[in-house]
Formats: sequence, C-alpha cells, structure tokens
Amino acid sequence: MKLKNVLIVVENLECSKKFYHDLFGLEAAAVSEGNMILTEGLVLQEKKGWDSLIGRTSVCGGGAGELYFEENYMDGFLEKLKLYPEPVSCVNPVAERDWGQRVVRIADPDGHVIEVAESENSVVRRLRREGMELEAIKEKTGLPIEQVRGICGEQE
Repeated sequence: MKLKNVLIVVENLECSKKFYHDLFGLEAAAVSEGNMILTEGLVLQEKKGWDSLIGRTSVCGGGAGELYFEENYMDGFLEKLKLYPEPVSCVNPVAERDWGQRVVRIADPDGHVIEVAESENSVVRRLRREGMELEAIKEKTGLPIEQVRGICGEQE
C-alpha cells in the first residue's frame, strides 16, 4: 500500500487553486466537479461536495495538521509571500531553528496551516556563504561531514 494523495477541504476551489499556484507553483493536473488534483499530489475538494460525500457538515482548515513544503530559495519565497496581492495569514513568523533551518508557517485562504522550510542543502550552502567553517556546519546541522563537504562542493 502507498499514500497516493493528500486532500484538503476548501470553500472556494478557484481561490485555493490560485493561492497554491501563485505561491507554490502547483498546477491543476486533473479537474472534475468540485475536485482538483494539483501537481505534487495535493487534492482540493470543495466543501459542499465533501459534505455530501461524508454525509455531514464539515469544517475547513482547523489548524490540527499542516502541509509541509521545502524551499531551495527561501529568500525568494519570503519576497513572493510579501508581494502576494491578498493578505496571507502568518501562523508563525520566519524563525531559524537551532540546526540552522529557516521556517515560516502561514495559513491558506481556508485556514489550513502550511509550513515552508528551507531545504537541507540550502541551509548548508547559506551557512557556508555566511562564512561558517565546514566542521561548524556539521555541528550545527547534525549532518555527517562528508555530506556537508558534498553539498558545499569541497573535498578533503
């Protein structure tokens, strides 16, 4: 068995499609009545259709879980987020974790929590650009020194 998709319930399919396209680059891969599969396997289901399928009234969002994205160009994403024409709700502002990874949590138009984190390789490269020595990067990130060297393109 394998996990095929993740489905979230949304009030407005077109509004959510625009949000996920504009901020995350997801495209509609398949569309049917009240249901849209986006690239990367995210499925948007309109609330009225979902309520009909499960036989009761549901709630959109809720904040009890999150969608997790990794970003190679965190500064670019943060700039895109700042320039997005509709206000985007910030759940947690950008923070740097102890291991160097920058993370931001936002909410989509229906209140689903989305975490966007800097990819592991990007963290290592950024720390190196900032002047950190390879051994210090290894200690901070917890990655093996061989992996740190490989990511930075430096050999012994």
